[in-house]
Amino acid sequence: MHQVTPPREEQRLLTAVPSAGDAALLAEVVELRARNEQLGRALASRAVIDQARGMMMALAPCSNDRAWDLLVDVSQHCNIKLRDVAAALVATTRDRTLPEPIQRELRRALRRLHAADRR
Repeated sequence: MHQVTPPREEQRLLTAVPSAGDAALLAEVVELRARNEQLGRALASRAVIDQARGMMMALAPCSNDRAWDLLVDVSQHCNIKLRDVAAALVATTRDRTLPEPIQRELRRALRRLHAADRR
């Protein structure tokens, strides 16, 4: 696996490069490494979010889109990143307790969902 170059080292490399062409190439490499790292984190969190969506579909019961909306709603009301809400929900399958703010907002979101369904 590729090691990410620390920012200080990247800056040193950028300033030590003799030609403009080499500097542009190195800048592109640095940018692509950062983008690659970001995409890796996104892929890892996506799997957890999809698992949480499945759990919501079973709990509510609701469609895939509604499960997404519920997770987003909880995330926004708790002011907690969606991936962290999803990770906390998935962790309950390993006997972890769902944090109280997430529990509270999840109950509220489910009540809103069921109230909307009754209309």
